[in-house]
Amino acid sequence: MYKLFIISVFSLVSICAKDIKPTFILKSSGFVNDFVLDGTFLYVANDEGSVEVFDLNEKKLINEIFIKPTPDVEGKPVTSKVLSVDRLGGKTLIVSTTTNGYRNVWIHDGNKLKNIKNPKDKLAIKKARFVDDETYIFGTLGYDIVKYDINDNALAYRVHVEQSAFSDMVLNEDKNLSITASESGQVTVSDIKSGKILKRYNTLNVDNIYKVAYKNDIIITAGQDRRVGVYPKNAKPYYIRSNFMVYAVGLSPSGKTGVYSSDMDSNLQLFDVKTGKKTDRLIGHSAIPSTIKFFDEAGVFSAGYENKIYYWYLED
Repeated sequence: MYKLFIISVFSLVSICAKDIKPTFILKSSGFVNDFVLDGTFLYVANDEGSVEVFDLNEKKLINEIFIKPTPDVEGKPVTSKVLSVDRLGGKTLIVSTTTNGYRNVWIHDGNKLKNIKNPKDKLAIKKARFVDDETYIFGTLGYDIVKYDINDNALAYRVHVEQSAFSDMVLNEDKNLSITASESGQVTVSDIKSGKILKRYNTLNVDNIYKVAYKNDIIITAGQDRRVGVYPKNAKPYYIRSNFMVYAVGLSPSGKTGVYSSDMDSNLQLFDVKTGKKTDRLIGHSAIPSTIKFFDEAGVFSAGYENKIYYWYLED
């Protein structure tokens, strides 16, 4: 009888789960590498050398920050791919490629674009984030976490986290912790003010972590090993096994709902973080999703290796 009851419950969950199509789609001029939400505006970093600004109320492009091409060994201009974008206090933090493998870092104040790091610094930066109005933090491919003062370009610290290559970084809501991941499958939590490593998690992923998400003291990871690692608040860590490599994850602001790229058809799978139970699917991507961010508890943005940014409204 008990077994029949369990089967009935899981049947009901399967029946209630549904596929949700995008509410709207925004088109970029190039493949999307990163994006950040700032109020009702979306800042999109692309492969064609720009950060595009979309008004979400109007659902249209309203502005664009262009990064100049860099010369190759023959002096010919090569498009600078924009790898990373962040927003704080009306300013935009941008990381772009150069032809020698090092990176440029820029700050756009709404009017002017200022270069604060260039190839002479010999930094292979992958992702950069504002800490506050005066400082920013970034991760290098060699997995150094580096903090700089913006105004005087002074180094606060440079910490080598581990020997494996750096994969991803997010900051917590108060911006006093950085949560980073690597090709080793390890997640590291560090104090942003001092650079001190506070905790390492290495129990769930056995291969490269592509992306990490953090909300409300909850961490989830996207693994090459087809695992979604879940480190809940005050509960035992667990993982969800996917049938395809997991390239991206996201968490709702409350941390109650998680989402991950789940299959070769580029669908996104929602799940209840507390129970690990799969719920609705978000369908419609035409390329592998690489970045997922919640707008609020009921809205999700996602982008992949294509020139589109998708928005889904999570129906009740």
